[in-house]
Amino acid sequence: MSEKNYTVAVVGATGAVGTRMIQMLEESTLPIKQIRLFATYRSAGKILKFKGQDVVVEETTEDSFDGIDIALFSAGGGVSAKFAPYAVKAGAVVVDNTSHFRMNADVPLVVPEVNAHALDAHNGIIACPNCSTIQMMVALEPVRKQYGLDRIIVSTYQAVSGAGAKAIAEAEREIAEVINDKVDPKDVHADILPAGGDKKHYPIAFNALAQIDVFTDNDYTYEEMKMTNETKKIMEDDSIKVSATCVRVPVILAHSESVYIETKELAPIDGVKAAISAFPGAILEDDPSQQIYPQAVNAAGRRETFVGRIRRDLDAEKGIHMWVVSDNLLKGAAWNSVQIAESLHERDLVHPTADLKFELK
Repeated sequence: MSEKNYTVAVVGATGAVGTRMIQMLEESTLPIKQIRLFATYRSAGKILKFKGQDVVVEETTEDSFDGIDIALFSAGGGVSAKFAPYAVKAGAVVVDNTSHFRMNADVPLVVPEVNAHALDAHNGIIACPNCSTIQMMVALEPVRKQYGLDRIIVSTYQAVSGAGAKAIAEAEREIAEVINDKVDPKDVHADILPAGGDKKHYPIAFNALAQIDVFTDNDYTYEEMKMTNETKKIMEDDSIKVSATCVRVPVILAHSESVYIETKELAPIDGVKAAISAFPGAILEDDPSQQIYPQAVNAAGRRETFVGRIRRDLDAEKGIHMWVVSDNLLKGAAWNSVQIAESLHERDLVHPTADLKFELK
């Protein structure tokens, strides 16, 4: 392991994920000698805290990254597309929390508990998977390792925080209008959900929206296709059959998922529970007799992924159902990014990249 102390940058430092990245870095084992915080020109000059010290937020520019060893990006795909290559050119290793680089063949897509080995071949940029994919990987990797996976069918119940701070504010406003002003939920005005860039917007208050992101040509949404494609890349197995239905629900924080799997080998339920319980980052909460199972309100603010309701399918002997819950802004984003940085340090992989594979824009 390297004994070097690092200068670490957070790009998008004032956002919901960025502020949590700062918190996770404060609690991290990563040896940090200096932190620098970047955002848009509108946020430049703001003061944030790191370990009790004031840090001035700087505007992100092409020249921001001299002297940076590790740069954590969470400011949107367009920002990563433009500035991440400049960070790599300046000698930094980038951990990108947006979707921009995830399916790039030159970019490892990493959940450290699952595939930290993929970091060994990095070319300067490492991608964080989608929040809903990350927690599913933590729940399923111990099962895959022991019994193999043939099929995954997942339905998500995703918190509004996954759509950003404006979506949270919209949800809170809508709920208040329904409760306090007695507005019929279907008459509440919406500007953001289910997808800011789509033609129509629907209220989330007392509602469930079977759309996250816009639809693709195959009638799946981009969120659903992310879960499908990212799972295959992370698990390094294109033969796994994956299908997702992603739903936004009126929960502020922590995603929940109903996951159905078919294993390659017959997997005893006790064995599945034991494998998950022993897996790093996973916590088994599964005692139906005591009504113990994962809940979003309990997962909020926690780094772990919680798994329960594990039971065999009644009509398929290799079919297993489970319920998976995790804080989408921590394990689903900020904490996974910091874990990747820690893993880079532990594997002595924080070093400039000789061959720049990413286009400067």
